[in-house]
Amino acid sequence: MQNSTPHKTALGHIRVLDLTRVLAGPWCSQNLADLGADVIKVERPLNGDDTRSWGPPYLRDSEGKDTSEAAYYLCANRGKRAITVDLSKPQGQEIIRKLAMQSDVVIENYKVGQLKKYNLDYESLKQMKPDLVYCAITGFGQDGPYAHRAGYDFIIQGMGGLMSLTGERDDLAGGGPQKAGVAITDLMTGMYATIAILAALTHRDKTGEGQFIDMALLDVQVAMLANMGSNYLTSGSTPKRWGNAHPNIVPYQSFATSDSHIIVAAGNDTQYRKFVEIGGEPTLADDPRFISNPLRVQHRDVLVPLLKDMVKRRSKKEWITALEAAGVPCGPINDLAEVFQDPQVQARGMQIQMPHPTAGKLALVANPMKLSKTPVRYEQAPPILSQHTEQCLRELLQFDDEKIAMLKSQGII
Repeated sequence: MQNSTPHKTALGHIRVLDLTRVLAGPWCSQNLADLGADVIKVERPLNGDDTRSWGPPYLRDSEGKDTSEAAYYLCANRGKRAITVDLSKPQGQEIIRKLAMQSDVVIENYKVGQLKKYNLDYESLKQMKPDLVYCAITGFGQDGPYAHRAGYDFIIQGMGGLMSLTGERDDLAGGGPQKAGVAITDLMTGMYATIAILAALTHRDKTGEGQFIDMALLDVQVAMLANMGSNYLTSGSTPKRWGNAHPNIVPYQSFATSDSHIIVAAGNDTQYRKFVEIGGEPTLADDPRFISNPLRVQHRDVLVPLLKDMVKRRSKKEWITALEAAGVPCGPINDLAEVFQDPQVQARGMQIQMPHPTAGKLALVANPMKLSKTPVRYEQAPPILSQHTEQCLRELLQFDDEKIAMLKSQGII
């Protein structure tokens, strides 16, 4: 439905009406925007997406003053056109209904049944547009005993088992469940929703038939358990937390160096021998308690403290240089300054600069999808609140100056 773009994009023919906020939904719609879709982000007048105020830090304008755009909001809203509409008012609902008729996809993350009272749910909209792809993202899905509960990433990480697997062993200092450092369930829900939408669009293109997509954070978290979920279903044994260690390989964990931390993943006896020889402790390779991986696993509580003392004698850089030269799998634990200074990250173009209407320019993390024929595009910085309201209403709904002025005066847009 979108007008042709200056260069070829995978989704340049698709328009998305984005009624989501916070992270899971916006992450999905940003993916679609990066791939060329025309994404129209609908927000509440005055306040907008909750994440606009989730700071500090905030984006600074050209004079160095904080704007109203939190860094959290900026991470998930590039490539979109932003409009403000009050869905609680009938005229606002009619605007959304008309925009949906001009769109291929609607994405929303309202509570179950909340949009039905506005006749903006899938069943209502598909009566007018049978080929519409409609994706609803909730915490627990459209059915089941928890369907009407609000879902938050942190809670879902706990309920869905991830935190039972993440964190140091209970018998060690600092042991206990830990959440992931980023909202990984929200992000993966956004990714699964992206895939589902693309599948539904392919089905629509073949059959002319739209469909409803029911995405739930809890479902995604359970699916993300991957091999750990399979391990439990196969064995009946509940996996436990191992922190940064491995249940079946020693040494396969992080270690503190003299100045930072490294990861050593010695997957066989030869790599283990090289590791301790580089560390100046060759006798640890010949000790009968440690000569094979099964024995090292059996005696990990004796061996690991000895390895920790050994690793602390050198710096992160010294260890990485020596281990890489010897072919021992290893890596640094980088902070974010080190991540964005890493030559491989730079070579892969994982930081981008975009022009911004108030900041002048804006640094963002790039999309990792690298397509040879239809590359991702970076044509629109995360929009300021209501930046494109008039443009979209004029272009898509043919509203004139008088109509727009009336809607503004009534607080509908």
